[in-house]
Amino acid sequence: MIDKALILRKLSELEEYLKQVKEFSNISIKDYQKDWKTQRIVERTLQMMVEIGVDIANHIIADKEYRVPKSYADTFRVLYEEGVLAEDIFKMMEDMAKFRNIVVHRYDKVDESIVIGILKRHLDDFLIYRDVIMGILNQI
Repeated sequence: MIDKALILRKLSELEEYLKQVKEFSNISIKDYQKDWKTQRIVERTLQMMVEIGVDIANHIIADKEYRVPKSYADTFRVLYEEGVLAEDIFKMMEDMAKFRNIVVHRYDKVDESIVIGILKRHLDDFLIYRDVIMGILNQI
């Protein structure tokens, strides 16, 4: 059974992190490049936000006995395959999961323009994901 209280707590955390990271949404690439503390705060907060999304997805996947995901990005693919996420929401969350992997594993230097793009144009993607999850919770 889906633990509604657990998911609501995670969504509350997500909203708190979103509020915190939005404080940096007007920073320029130049200022971002010069400030390692801001880089650390923003990248780590975005990482935690993606991980909350994955945790929620994994809870739903386990409850519904969907196939086991092979990666963070695949977690959102499972929900897409099962009709839980629309394709556009799946794609945006998949991209966020791939970004998270770059931040965590340092496959390459984090591209500051991607971070600034997320801050300026994609923070609301997390709200869209939250709304989909809330829709699921309201059905149970």
